[in-house]
Amino acid sequence: MLEPLDPHNEDTERKKSGLLGSLRASFLTGIVVIAPIGLTVYLLWTIMGWIDSVVLPLVPGPWRPEQYIGINLRGVGVIFFILFTIIIGWVAKGLIGRSMLRWAEGLVDQMPVVRSIYNGLKQIAETVFAQQDSSFEKACLVEYPSKGIYAIGFISTNAKGEVNRVAGGAEPLLSVFVPTTPNPTSGFLLFFKQSEVTVLDMTVEDAAKLVISAGLVYPDDLPKKEPAPLVNIPDKVARESWR
Repeated sequence: MLEPLDPHNEDTERKKSGLLGSLRASFLTGIVVIAPIGLTVYLLWTIMGWIDSVVLPLVPGPWRPEQYIGINLRGVGVIFFILFTIIIGWVAKGLIGRSMLRWAEGLVDQMPVVRSIYNGLKQIAETVFAQQDSSFEKACLVEYPSKGIYAIGFISTNAKGEVNRVAGGAEPLLSVFVPTTPNPTSGFLLFFKQSEVTVLDMTVEDAAKLVISAGLVYPDDLPKKEPAPLVNIPDKVARESWR
């Protein structure tokens, strides 16, 4: 014979499940809030420690604050690195600094292997830091690695010189960096015709988040804007790229 159900027990079970569900939701919300902050602090702390380990051994003992306060402060090496970089930049802009820089570069040019490494790194640094206004300013979609498969890319510049002359033909080429997931610092440099590149309205930062999250974090869908030029470059540079 079946026993009659107790309404009181059913209410108790519902309250327990509701309480557990609320605690679970609160826990997941806390993880969502804490994880980005914790990872950001951890990465900054790790980077500062790495810079300190490289810079502080080069700093004379009397200049280190831990010699006087007895505490190893994290980030002191970063401050020394910033000050040293500012001083070097200030000296390099002067007449004596430019002369010393030309002399040092002339010395490096006489070293076959070192010359190639130095010139390559110098060109990359000048492109990234001296031309920030035209580097990776637009995100795009390209069909890669085959037709019908799309990948997020970042437009860097118009292809110039021999690359554009050989492969461009009647239509200019664009240099597009296609990053890998979840590490966007590695990827492929590809050249596409302008008609094969679809410029996105999302910012470069939002596109990078999409790549890093492996498609889990999508930016808000923005209203359609008027089409803009793919890469804004001076007319003089554009004419020279066709030669």
